[in-house]
Amino acid sequence: MEENMDESQSQKGCKECCERCVGSLPWASLIATILLYMGVALFCGCGHEALSGTVTILQNYFEVIRAPGETLDVFTIIDILKYIIYGLAAGFFVFGVLLLVEGFFTTGAIRDLYGEFKITACGRCLTAFLMFLAYLFFLVWLGVTAFTSLPVFMYFNVWSMCQNTSVVVEGTNLCLDLRQFGAVSISEERKLCTQSEKFVKMCESNELDLTFHLFVCALAGAGAAVIAMVHFLMALAANWGYLKDASRMQKYEDIKSKEEQELHDIHSTRSKERLNAYT
Repeated sequence: MEENMDESQSQKGCKECCERCVGSLPWASLIATILLYMGVALFCGCGHEALSGTVTILQNYFEVIRAPGETLDVFTIIDILKYIIYGLAAGFFVFGVLLLVEGFFTTGAIRDLYGEFKITACGRCLTAFLMFLAYLFFLVWLGVTAFTSLPVFMYFNVWSMCQNTSVVVEGTNLCLDLRQFGAVSISEERKLCTQSEKFVKMCESNELDLTFHLFVCALAGAGAAVIAMVHFLMALAANWGYLKDASRMQKYEDIKSKEEQELHDIHSTRSKERLNAYT
């Protein structure tokens, strides 16, 4: 009988502990962090490989040669974009951790767990600063999404030409000129026409199809990062409102306790005076 009671109490204690742990999690910030990491990982990984595939296509089929020295050409721009991707991956990993930690410390269940927790002006300023950063990075990811849509549009046109080469009217020779995309200078002529052998090889290879779909995945990752930043903004705005109300409640409790202490002191003083007068 006693063993059954001990088991039931142990199960009840484990259940309460699990409920407390689950309730202490900042689910909004946690979901936004997971979505942010997924979006950044998808954008950085697929974007990096898509840029590498673009270099291969330019060198193998368009015969674009890297300029000597420190000349700013398409390959140098691609290298710069790769370094930007490295920076985005590292920066938003740290930013996601900061937002998640902020979510933990502004959750009501965590405050109950640690007992008496004072809402300070520093905490409110930190939340406001993170909210400003989240809005700024939201605009940054909007720009990244718009920028990523450009290569998707370009590769979609090339991919559509490859898919529709069989229905092109005989005698029609459609050409891809890199000067139209700004990949080479106006003085250079780098054309690839539909009736050329290299165009057929490019369409039959996996490089074009893979690079196109990698850019599409990178665009999807950037969109996921935008949604994650919006989610973070909503969570931070809710946390800011909560901290503001908690700060007001804290001031009210301090004033109330101070007044109660003053009343207690007054009553104790009067009681002593009555006692002295009686004696």
